Amino acid sequence: MNQPLVSCATPSATIRQRGQHEVFCGLTSIIWLHRKVQDAFFLVVGSRTCAHLIQSAAGVMIFSEPRFATAIMEERDLAGMVDMHDELDREVARLLERRPDIRMLVLVGSCPSEVIKFDLNRAAERLDKRFGSKPRVLCYSGSGIETTFTQGEDNFLAALVQDQSVHGASDKVARLVVAGSVADVVEDQFARLLDELGLEDFVFLPGRSSERLPKIGPNTKFVLAQPYLGATAAALESLGASRINALFPLGEEGTTAWLKAIADTFGVSPARFAAVTEAPRRRALEATAHYRSALAGKRIFLFPDSQMEPSLARYLSRELDAEIIEVGSPYLHREHVAGELAMLPPGVSISEGQDVEIQIDRCRAAKPDLVVCGMGLANPFEAEGIVTKWSIEFAFTPIQGYEQAGDLAELFARPLTRKAMIAGDRSGNRRAAS
Repeated sequence: MNQPLVSCATPSATIRQRGQHEVFCGLTSIIWLHRKVQDAFFLVVGSRTCAHLIQSAAGVMIFSEPRFATAIMEERDLAGMVDMHDELDREVARLLERRPDIRMLVLVGSCPSEVIKFDLNRAAERLDKRFGSKPRVLCYSGSGIETTFTQGEDNFLAALVQDQSVHGASDKVARLVVAGSVADVVEDQFARLLDELGLEDFVFLPGRSSERLPKIGPNTKFVLAQPYLGATAAALESLGASRINALFPLGEEGTTAWLKAIADTFGVSPARFAAVTEAPRRRALEATAHYRSALAGKRIFLFPDSQMEPSLARYLSRELDAEIIEVGSPYLHREHVAGELAMLPPGVSISEGQDVEIQIDRCRAAKPDLVVCGMGLANPFEAEGIVTKWSIEFAFTPIQGYEQAGDLAELFARPLTRKAMIAGDRSGNRRAAS
């Protein structure tokens, strides 16, 4: 695709929706976070419903002991008949006795703990002092009352950054922070590209271990790898770091623009940038082209779920020639996604928040070829004959970077291809019967 990296198109006015919404709880982000930070343990202070939700999201793990659990709040806890702090202290002591390998214990607030106003910050501070920061203890809110499933990660990363004021930083100084959880294979690819561009002293947030972050200050730049990190960006800026404004690294175009913004900030020459990115850009374009015929001209409706929707819509429109009907997002961090929205075609509807019944009516009236939505909406739509794609797959699947561009395209193409195959089989069966 030879389209320019900027667009003068003005996106349509935003539809602001305030009503019933259907999104996954912020606790589900634990599923990818506990795999990423390999010596941390996530302990949810919540109900049995919280425990069932996380286990369902994680699936059945039979080959390893997961590094997350739920400290179950019973009826007597909710009724105020016992001291919740004493109860939590006992559970944490039992956990650390059984799992002495834990280097960082993360207490995660839930709807029940927040409804009864349990002071998780005070609990984390007390436990951290009790165990002498071995392990470090910090906390964040994953409550579904206020957070969508990707905001759980945002709150965790913000807590990691704010932890510097408590536990300090390592002796290193970070010149560049790449913020946003990405799969290890994607992190390795980004690290290799940044090395080849000549960059030094960069760090990924979160890293694969719970080691203290390098020092972050006025000489630190940060770039977001995920669009939903509003609290994380604010926490980094509070330490004096400044954000590199960039598209998000989805597809060839987004990845190139993301890397170019970093390269320009650190004075990498255009010749070196071209030499480093030429081959992976070509591979990304070739991989994406394989799926363009399945998606070109297809009308796509994106419900608000992960906050990745503006970036996904830009990728679908510009690299796969799809027609975008509506782009929904639970929240719009406008400063962060301004570049993404500006590259959408004129006339695309942008919606923030949700009034689910009204939005469903708009979707049905539009008669899309593909709907990107949460699992709670997908099955009813499928029963109506509307093809769907689960939003949560874009959070669990490695999709960032050049080498994953084809995988990202396939995620959208697969349900359409499946529908075409089923329709072909039915048609063939009818001909055979006649």
